[in-house]
Amino acid sequence: MNKFALLTCAVAVLAVAVPSVRAEERKLKVVILDGQNNHNWKATTPVLKWGLESSGRFTVDVATRDKEEYSPAFKDYDVVVSNYNGKRWPEETEKAFIEYVKTGGGFVCIHAANNSFGDWDEYNKMIGLGGWGGRSEKSGPYVYYRDGKIIRDMAKGRGGSHGRQHPFTVKIIEPEHPITKGLPTEWLHAQDELYDRLRGPAENMKVLATSFSDPKTGGRGEHEPMMMVLEYGKGRIYHTPMGHADYSMKCVGFVVTLQRGTEWAATGKVTLTTVPEDFPTKDKTSSREVK
Repeated sequence: MNKFALLTCAVAVLAVAVPSVRAEERKLKVVILDGQNNHNWKATTPVLKWGLESSGRFTVDVATRDKEEYSPAFKDYDVVVSNYNGKRWPEETEKAFIEYVKTGGGFVCIHAANNSFGDWDEYNKMIGLGGWGGRSEKSGPYVYYRDGKIIRDMAKGRGGSHGRQHPFTVKIIEPEHPITKGLPTEWLHAQDELYDRLRGPAENMKVLATSFSDPKTGGRGEHEPMMMVLEYGKGRIYHTPMGHADYSMKCVGFVVTLQRGTEWAATGKVTLTTVPEDFPTKDKTSSREVK
């Protein structure tokens, strides 16, 4: 056998002996968008970063808008997490984001990020439902859960409201979805704002979990979407209205569903299937300290 043949055999053997890293073993690359928000993004972005990285599944960068120009390199990441509520992005950045999600990029929308861009049609299609930002019946229906059915209500009125902050129960209505599978079907979320009256296009959207906006705490008396998944082109979106403050995001239920939702948005699968012992119960909240 000549030297070339020996070299070819050696390369073939090496390729078998050292397989490529499987997708589920590679850490997923995340970028968190912030820099403008009517909420304290300087306090909450570090908690989001910690929550994701503590799973061992992600590496996380932060893209902070500190000037008019803003052009995160979306295509360098498996998934984009928005903690942003502010001015519209430059036109080229918006086009790049649409292209990123439409061609298969993952997107996670957190709390007030659904207040953003009320006049940006494509963004509203991505998030499904939003609040404030000039939203009205022209934006799409209110969506809530009543008597075992998703209701799409075209009543006139503003988009977005909430009562006073309090712990509230999250009820899973789609227990077989990869994000929710194996989790308790009811768990008590730590103190947070419970968004209600969210409205929007609500296209290609599935509600995974709801919470009751109790009139006793200033809510409107409906079971509101708390966890949603959407499709936009080839892209996947996980949207949660939870996460008003750092103490809300330290809830173990929020952390676990954030991790699962982010992995699903990036890959369409969830490998983070372990339910931690400190997951909240139906009657008791559970929170962690950032390390």
